[in-house]
Amino acid sequence: MKNIKYDFESVIDRKNTNSLKWDLFDDDYPMWVADMDFKVAPAIEKAVQKRASHPVYGYTIVPDALFESYIRWWDRRYGFKMSKEHMLYSTGVMPSISSMIRCLTDVGDNIVIQSPVYHVFFYVIEDNNRNVLENQLNYENGIYSIDFDDLDEKLSKSKLMILCNPHNPVGKIWSKEDIAKIGELCRKNDVVLISDEIHCDLTDPDAKYNPFETSSDYDKAITCLSPSKSFNIAGFQSSIVHTKNIHLLEKIKTQMHIDNSDSCNVFATAAVIAAYNESEDWLEELKEVLHENKLIVNDYLASELPIVKLVRCDATYLLWLDCSALKVPSKVLSGFLRTNQGLFLSAGSDFGQCGDGFLRMNIACPPELLREGLGRLKAGITALNIINKGLY
Repeated sequence: MKNIKYDFESVIDRKNTNSLKWDLFDDDYPMWVADMDFKVAPAIEKAVQKRASHPVYGYTIVPDALFESYIRWWDRRYGFKMSKEHMLYSTGVMPSISSMIRCLTDVGDNIVIQSPVYHVFFYVIEDNNRNVLENQLNYENGIYSIDFDDLDEKLSKSKLMILCNPHNPVGKIWSKEDIAKIGELCRKNDVVLISDEIHCDLTDPDAKYNPFETSSDYDKAITCLSPSKSFNIAGFQSSIVHTKNIHLLEKIKTQMHIDNSDSCNVFATAAVIAAYNESEDWLEELKEVLHENKLIVNDYLASELPIVKLVRCDATYLLWLDCSALKVPSKVLSGFLRTNQGLFLSAGSDFGQCGDGFLRMNIACPPELLREGLGRLKAGITALNIINKGLY
């Protein structure tokens, strides 16, 4: 690994900070929810502290500088050219998607997602009284791909599709060809496409994701973006929605205003601007650290726990572990690891029934914590094997 300037090794005690990850449950080792256990980039910390030093925390507007920071970032890194008139501010990607479901579909409509996929996609569709149609991804020889024939059939019965790009939890970077094909099928079936690209910056060091709007010319495409995963600032609740379709944009703008999801946190603008304008070198180091953590996991499983397979992952810090050889339902396996080892990994079935037999592991933590988590995984599976009388 290259020389690292920033501190990605210190173990930070996050207990008693109202952390969802560390304080919601009593598990010793939570490796489930998608936030990182690293110190934030120094420029972000400095910017937030500077804003905090001003003693008034009133209602906040979204300055042009925030939109400009997004525009420069995506143009420079990905060739995705955005403009302010095509952007809307939102408190988060999922609030945005919830608003879009309400204004772009009707109760009882079908919405396509590609399982196994981020479990909140299921909730946000069903809680809005719409129906989930799963275009289940193909899984063969450890690699995921899209079943386009099935996708076409599901789109023919739907109003909306939600794409995860890169894909959570399988870590897949969708190719330009895949995205173009999705766009063609959405156009054929007149389906609005929402692309959740929140994990886009977190690719392996030599990989880049492909923005939907640079890979497809489909005119009913909407992109959701945020620095929350890239820079570990989800607590500031900040994102944007982008589409060049002015008709869709106006409908979304109205619905987000109705839903009160278009307001800005008093510290969010400082954090976002510092992230995109001053923290690129921190992100590049983070990507090296995450890649090294993936290698640690891969090597550990190969030598210490070969019955568990690491699914190839080119993006995100969420690893998809193939535990199907254990022949234990993922809910049972996840529950046993929690009770036996205090290790909380997400059950694969949370991401759709086709995810059963898998676990999702968050590796965005110092190597010391990662190795401890892997040790607990091995100890838990060993204990389960003893209970199951050496079946594997």
